[in-house]
Amino acid sequence: MKKIIIPITICLLLSLFSQSLKAQQEQQKYYPPTDSLVIRKLSQWQDLKFGLLMHWGPYSEWGIVESWSICPEDLSWAAGGRKKGKSDNYNDYVKEYEALQTTFNPVKFNPEKWAAAAKGAGMKYVIFTTKHHDGFCMFDSKYTDYKITDPKTPFSANPRSNIAKEIFAAFRKENLWTGAYFSKPDWHTEYYWWKKFPAVDRNCNYSIAKHPEEWKKFTEFTHHQIDELMTDYGKIDILWLDGGWVRKTSDEEVKNYLLETYEGSRWARNPQNQDIDMDAIVAKARLKQPDLLVVDRAVEGPNQNYLTPEQQIPDKPLSYPWETCMTMATSWSYVPNDTYKPTRQLIHTLCTIVSRGGNLLLNIGPGPEGDFDPVAYQRLEEIGKWMSVNSDAIYASKPVAPYQSGNVVFTTVGKAVYAIYLAAENEKTLPAVIKINNWTPPQGSKAILMGSNKILSWKSAKGNTEITIPAALRNHPPSDYAWVFKFE
Repeated sequence: MKKIIIPITICLLLSLFSQSLKAQQEQQKYYPPTDSLVIRKLSQWQDLKFGLLMHWGPYSEWGIVESWSICPEDLSWAAGGRKKGKSDNYNDYVKEYEALQTTFNPVKFNPEKWAAAAKGAGMKYVIFTTKHHDGFCMFDSKYTDYKITDPKTPFSANPRSNIAKEIFAAFRKENLWTGAYFSKPDWHTEYYWWKKFPAVDRNCNYSIAKHPEEWKKFTEFTHHQIDELMTDYGKIDILWLDGGWVRKTSDEEVKNYLLETYEGSRWARNPQNQDIDMDAIVAKARLKQPDLLVVDRAVEGPNQNYLTPEQQIPDKPLSYPWETCMTMATSWSYVPNDTYKPTRQLIHTLCTIVSRGGNLLLNIGPGPEGDFDPVAYQRLEEIGKWMSVNSDAIYASKPVAPYQSGNVVFTTVGKAVYAIYLAAENEKTLPAVIKINNWTPPQGSKAILMGSNKILSWKSAKGNTEITIPAALRNHPPSDYAWVFKFE
């Protein structure tokens, strides 16, 4: 495996960027839905707790970051993708990138295998990238030829070429909810990056004020494609929109937002008011999908039914519905020989997020042939084994104070309170006594270790609790990585 060495200065910038994102998330105002169907659906979604996100497109052939290598911004984390091209010239590179369409042929595509693995891991919903920022459609849109079903794409000859439809159908058969990721910006269509002008950043590359007729075409194009997904792809539970810079706002507000978010960088030199009439998009979508949840990411307003902190875990419960989207490996898209997070870390992440009242949306990037890395399947299987013993502490749970004490996090379901002991890296057996500071179970509670019916002895003093573990359970715990104690 090739080692990637990140300079200290880049690490510092990434750290500052992460802090900036965290600050934005805490400051965001949430607008609760008012539609009774959406309110009920949102409550049901909060009970699901665990979902799968998939970034996939022709970029997987080169094993590079999704879309961003064609963005003409000074992005150190995306520039590496351009090394896969033969030309150092930006325009020639974009042509090479888009030509991946003519070789993309994921002949091992088997969505039933993915759906079974996700269900086995305890996942309850899927969000799939129907279109990322590069504009390549993984569904059969009649409004573009830059798509998986176009004759220029070899996989178009496959009877399962409409990949999004096949994925949604396979996951529904396993009783998982389905969600369509859709990028609002589209860097392929001339209605957004007009070839009359050079692209200078992630934004629309022409003056919308001077060319309103072109922007109207882009708005209609976007409405049409989302309408296709809402009409022809069965029950869709979630519309997950990305590209938050495409939104209704004044030029001054956009400029200030970008400066505050990316101060000191060379990103986004061309901010504009990019109003695509989201209210109308949502209204039309719900005519066909009445209880649809909409996630207009990072855009304050009624069309962001839940918020989506990225690669972060809040320190405490948030005051609104939320979901952490996080990669299982290091990249959102497929990278050969990528490093996958250990199972222990993934389970601890899930437990910690749930203890704060959130959901975990865990991303896996399929490879160019249409399959996951074997390590991803292994991780899903191991998570599933843990969930088969301990999922009562996860699904439909609520956060309960103090949320976390040391390496123990807490959830509650009904009258039961769960204390989840997050085991250290080499901790394979339980300690004889587990001490939990600053927490006392409900008086008179019966305590058991999930996976065992044996009632455990416990006591509290001065606000702290001690649980005594019999030798048989200590040496042969019913699960690995984290142990769940139920008090009821």
